[in-house]
Amino acid sequence: MRRRVVPEDPDALLTRLKTADALTEVGFPIKEATLATKATRGGGPPYRRFGSRSLYRWGDALLWAKRRLSAPRCSTSEDDARPTPPRHRSRPSETSSAERAS
Repeated sequence: MRRRVVPEDPDALLTRLKTADALTEVGFPIKEATLATKATRGGGPPYRRFGSRSLYRWGDALLWAKRRLSAPRCSTSEDDARPTPPRHRSRPSETSSAERAS
């Protein structure tokens, strides 16, 4: 029988490997290496250092994963139907085109 790795206490501190295992078990498949990369580059769940180990608070890691979920979809083309945000145009320079031509 496989041991459940998901803590009941949201304040439980987990190693990077156990955090990846617990997130995967609750439906957010992620690898330890991905968490390590995100710790380096940013964009991952918050963590603390204990000596040389990274420790993740379970509640923070789970909240991070839930926030990464998209809205429910019925079709893969739904992203195509969403309007694209307007692009910011750069301000026209203060010199007119006539001034630039001279």
